Amino acid sequence: MNILICDPISPKGIALFQQRTEFNVTVLKQKLSEAELLPLVADVEAMVVRSETKITRKVIEAAPKLRVVGRAGVGVDNVDVEAATARGIVVMNTPGGNTISTAELTFSMLMSLARKIPQAHASMKAGEWNRKSFQGVELYNKTLGILGMGRIGSEVARRAIAFGMRVLAYDPYLTLSRANALQVELVELDDIFARCDFITVHMPMSDETKGMINAAAFSKMKTGVRLMNCARGGIINEADLCEAIKSGKVAGAALDVYEVEPPPKDFPLRDLPQIIMTPHLGASTEEAQENVGIEVAEAITDYLLNGAVRNAVNLPNLDAKTYALVRPYLVLGEKLGRLCAQLAPRRNDRLVVTYGGRAAEVPGDPITRSVLKGFLESAAGGKDVNQVNVRTMAGSLGLRVEEIKSNEDTDFNEWLHVAVYSGEQKTSAGGTLYGAKHQPRIVRVNSQPVEIVPEGVLLFLTNKDRPGIVGYLGTLMGRHHVNIASMSLSRDIAGGQALTVLSLDSVPAAAVLEEVQKDPDISNVKVVKL
Repeated sequence: MNILICDPISPKGIALFQQRTEFNVTVLKQKLSEAELLPLVADVEAMVVRSETKITRKVIEAAPKLRVVGRAGVGVDNVDVEAATARGIVVMNTPGGNTISTAELTFSMLMSLARKIPQAHASMKAGEWNRKSFQGVELYNKTLGILGMGRIGSEVARRAIAFGMRVLAYDPYLTLSRANALQVELVELDDIFARCDFITVHMPMSDETKGMINAAAFSKMKTGVRLMNCARGGIINEADLCEAIKSGKVAGAALDVYEVEPPPKDFPLRDLPQIIMTPHLGASTEEAQENVGIEVAEAITDYLLNGAVRNAVNLPNLDAKTYALVRPYLVLGEKLGRLCAQLAPRRNDRLVVTYGGRAAEVPGDPITRSVLKGFLESAAGGKDVNQVNVRTMAGSLGLRVEEIKSNEDTDFNEWLHVAVYSGEQKTSAGGTLYGAKHQPRIVRVNSQPVEIVPEGVLLFLTNKDRPGIVGYLGTLMGRHHVNIASMSLSRDIAGGQALTVLSLDSVPAAAVLEEVQKDPDISNVKVVKL
């Protein structure tokens, strides 16, 4: 089997491939463009990349024998996962291999900002002796704000505490108990801006986090604040950062990642002496590269020789026969998780998945992972979430996961139920499979019976069970050109409270939702995207 190693990985990883007589290993000596790569992949069954080589749809189409792509790193932004999935190609990564490396780089940046070490070094190299120009600040008793308390953020917190820093953490999905265990103070975003001397970013890039550190955020910060970003380029708005530094609001910033990589030569931040820049070195240590090289080699070898799937971002860890059996439940579970994430409060302590009927007879772990994937993708906005790392990610957020096999009699041959707890508050949804094609249906939300096709845009609301409410909603949506595809109504008692769910063809405008909420008999209005 031909294996093509496109980017440099550790020699130990390459040796693991080469020691197998079943493999013919080719190691490229330099980065190739898409056009240069196409003629080399016709007979390749496995490809190994880091962040340099892009496995595009064209590359995948030119590789009819390709079975697996391994990324020696966490992100798979340079791999067209959708195209690979459509072709039945497994895409694997190496979660966790660079956690310590990135945390240590972040803390190095923190210390460099505090003491202006790179600037002083450059001055000395230039033959100068300007002690007064490089007066710094101590870390002791300073306040560090960490945006995102996953694996890397937690490691940075441990190091900061050891240096006598106070650590504030912003993570909408981190539980209070987990924050206490990490010895950090859990606060809201504006508290980070107002109280912190240093701020470091450790969040994934998403619609919610893109540009979240911008001019409005800088205006809320202390004068003289210092920032670090070793996570993803674009979370800090670079143009706004430039202006904030020029105005004196921000004393300095240390960047390892950028909106465009590499940054252009006329990149304005290059000219600011308060900026420390490194060329995306988060995972650039001998240990991290050795770890991810070995990890990707072992995973690909195990898949090619034994059919075992691990560290996959687009396939549960299952053999083919079992996967076909549980696939409908994976779809249903992910929909239930995504639904609960959008209906539940932001911080949750516990998630319980209950299996009933025939669902209790299939392997539960991959289904629970699918529930968590849907839940964490919607709740935490994490693009790096997959079936492999969801349990670790849930644990890092302090979310306890439980699974129950139930023998309760119901009206359904098979059913899944997901309940999410935030203290005493419970949010839940249940579903089943419908028809010969095993189509997913939501049949219960917060203990009320419904019948919902879990796809597209759904509008949830609680209303008083009174005549005319359905007509009112239909008229309102029609007036704003929002088409209703279907509707599900459920009530406790006549004249009591009812749950109404509208399946819509488009997301209603904010003005529509405001008008709905003005009705005194309507509450808990939420738009859910499935």
